[in-house]
Amino acid sequence: MQKVVLGRTGLEVTRIGFGGIPIQRRSVEDAVEVIRKALDMGVGIIDTARVYTDSEAKIGAAVRGRSERPVVVTKTYERGADAARRDVDVSLWNLGVPSIDVYLLHNVGSVEALDRVTSRGGALEGLSRAKSDGAIRFIGISGHNPSVLQEALARDLFDVVEVPLNAIEQDSLELIEQARERDVATIIMKPLAGGALKPGAAAIRFVLAHPVTCVVPGMQTIAEVEENLGAEGELSRDEREGLLAEAAKWEGRFCRRCGYCSPECPNNMNIPGILVFASYSQRYGLTEWARERYAEMPVKADACEECGKCEEMCPYNLPIRELLKEAHQELAG
Repeated sequence: MQKVVLGRTGLEVTRIGFGGIPIQRRSVEDAVEVIRKALDMGVGIIDTARVYTDSEAKIGAAVRGRSERPVVVTKTYERGADAARRDVDVSLWNLGVPSIDVYLLHNVGSVEALDRVTSRGGALEGLSRAKSDGAIRFIGISGHNPSVLQEALARDLFDVVEVPLNAIEQDSLELIEQARERDVATIIMKPLAGGALKPGAAAIRFVLAHPVTCVVPGMQTIAEVEENLGAEGELSRDEREGLLAEAAKWEGRFCRRCGYCSPECPNNMNIPGILVFASYSQRYGLTEWARERYAEMPVKADACEECGKCEEMCPYNLPIRELLKEAHQELAG
């Protein structure tokens, strides 16, 4: 597999890595088999997160005892320094590694959230302490709003940025170029748009045709590992046209989690969170997990007053009220 340097970290990774979301639905034994297949095929980077239930632990079980291990990336959703530092210790235990190669601030979706995590007492302070302690090596940030991540780049606080890119979501191209100019690595998540695009190999080739560092498609079966890790090569014209045709079918229905809608909701509903849980249930098959997360949300989709303010703010003109009704039906069981 083709290897590249992960930006200014100097770490060597493969251009195609392993995304750790889908293995949540597999047994430990099955997940370990899938991960080890990827490792045997030469995968050089694995991406996971604290909030992916037991994904870290399954990855730890798979890499433990191997003479060579891939670059490991994980993330914290915590926003305070002490809580983020505690998350690092939990990740170390789960993954069974002496230090974590790259630790990301997870899904920072607004400038206000960026200010919070980078201010005194914020999560970045906790990760910086962990780096000083030798618990992690490099610090990065992930998110779905390219403009927020562009602001993070401008502050020059992070070595790695993780963002979606696929035939549907192409809003991050300017961010990717700016990161390349700064020698900040770009890890691309959701190359298949959460399972909305097929075939997987073509969707991955679409991403690799751009100046990204690497891509981490989620995988949960041996067949997916073999298809995805064999996706290197040039994207054909037919593949590109097919992907763009698939993407066009999602026009007006695909939430990019930019976050512009939620601040306008009079009931403080986390609209992108609800829609992404519904997509995880529908496209990843993580129904039980998604319904549990939805049950924990203080405001459910059925609280929608249909005022339409969210739709006025959506830059993609999504029928959010209709999508919320569908999501509630999916997630409320």
